Amino acid sequence: RAAWAAAMRAVRYVMRDCREGNFFLSGRGYVIFIYFCAIMKQIFMTLGVAAMMFAGCTQGKEEGKPAIDLANFDNTVAAGEDFYQYACGGWMANNPLTPEYARYGIFDQLDKENQEKLKALIEELNANVQEPGSVGEKIQIMYALGLDTTKRNAEGAAPVMEQIAAIKAISNMDELSAMIAKMHVESSSPFFGFGIGADQKNSTMNLLRFSQGGLSMGDRDYYLLDDESSVKIRAAYREYINKLFVLAGYSPEEAAAAADKVLALETKIAEVSVDRATRRDVHKNYNKMTVKEFKKNYGFINWDIFFNEVGIKNSTELNASQKPFFEGMTKMMKKVSLEDQKEYLVFKLLNAASNYLSDEFVQANFAFYGKTMQGREELQPLWKRSLAVVNGSLAEAFGQMYVEKYFPASSKEKMLEMVSNLQAALGERINALEWMSDETKAKAQEKLGTFIVKVGYPDKWKDYTALEIKNDSYWANICRSNIFSHNEMMEREGQPVDRTKWGMSPQTVNAYYNPTTNEICFPAAILQPPFFNPNADDAVNYGGIGVVIGHEMTHGFDDQGRNY
Repeated sequence: RAAWAAAMRAVRYVMRDCREGNFFLSGRGYVIFIYFCAIMKQIFMTLGVAAMMFAGCTQGKEEGKPAIDLANFDNTVAAGEDFYQYACGGWMANNPLTPEYARYGIFDQLDKENQEKLKALIEELNANVQEPGSVGEKIQIMYALGLDTTKRNAEGAAPVMEQIAAIKAISNMDELSAMIAKMHVESSSPFFGFGIGADQKNSTMNLLRFSQGGLSMGDRDYYLLDDESSVKIRAAYREYINKLFVLAGYSPEEAAAAADKVLALETKIAEVSVDRATRRDVHKNYNKMTVKEFKKNYGFINWDIFFNEVGIKNSTELNASQKPFFEGMTKMMKKVSLEDQKEYLVFKLLNAASNYLSDEFVQANFAFYGKTMQGREELQPLWKRSLAVVNGSLAEAFGQMYVEKYFPASSKEKMLEMVSNLQAALGERINALEWMSDETKAKAQEKLGTFIVKVGYPDKWKDYTALEIKNDSYWANICRSNIFSHNEMMEREGQPVDRTKWGMSPQTVNAYYNPTTNEICFPAAILQPPFFNPNADDAVNYGGIGVVIGHEMTHGFDDQGRNY
């Protein structure tokens, strides 16, 4: 009765405004009219007929999912008191954090559902005999090897022992340089990183790039900070290094000594590495020079041998991204013995291989990276881990199958229309900015108008004919996959940037903005509920995938994107 009385008061205010000719309603009339709508909604919900009145908000189901799921709300809390709990409380209660996750949100939920779809694709493949050498057979073999823990447990460290023996046999710096190159191609990235990508100041051409690296904990601060958390992490890391050496056949004494050497060397690398803030400064990280100058100034390895082994042939210039790092490495590495560097390479190999060897290696890796570093309590199920490897090694081949089954062309068309509308809206906001000059607005509009928009999947699929997948060891296939990816990268050396190339596979639940190509990309896998529902009201989609589209567009103008 109180709600009805309030609603009638709202109607009287609205009618008064109309009698006075104010058809746009006064401020008070408008507010109360909105209040009236809310009251009426509550009344109708109480009467059990809300579904009829608000069918437009929940229309459009895909795979049994409502466009708006009312179970996600917590109606025991008033929106004005705790809006987050009101809007998300139901979802949080229905989706508790499970031991295999360190965090769990909508992206994680959709990725989890997507994994089931990908698993179903592999099960369909397994139901039929695949043609020898075909993509289908390659996916079958790689996935089956991932599931075969019996085979891997019987092998133990055997799949890496030949590679370890080759490292142990190194007798001089030239052989060490050749081994560093070989590892960059097939297994890991010791000491530094290198790759080929767009020249940041001439983005139509690819450029050879070298960067700091070599730290298996990722960031320098883990090695250098003395707070309680960092000290505990380092202790766990040393224990992990020691464990891998023991599993590879080292005696307890040998493993302990090797672990000390590795941690000491990585700490020295950390000391010459630049911090995260410096790595975000694109100007400080652009240090273009000739290849000849780079080789002359930073001779801590034999670069002629390295370049030859990795296949660098056409580059006369490169970018030494973190110049202070290479200066520091050149001084520091002169004091590191050959034996210490060899133990470091053995560890880098074991660390890279650990998830593809026996359960003991996998558990050791998880104990440090999963539990200590990420806070997860349990390994993901074996099928999910095997699926992730297929996703990485045969990404677009698997993606092509995914798109054919799960992504209709109509969804791509609708997404392109939404992106176009949001570009127009952002353009209007740019024009309305009081603090931006007309000259800057013109540049911003030019950039906005030249976005490359990628939706769903690439127009041209990658050819995996050259990737050999054999029924030998899991690790051997990982190495062959790495070699395939490396060779594909080297084909870009000295070549124009291919703006049609995708940085994510279609089955990835994510999106990205690439500053050097000024592109926004939305893979097929994110274009499903709750982000995108082709049958739902536009408001639902603008509130879901529209937020993601806007997020990626604004990257073009943020503290990084604005530099391009």
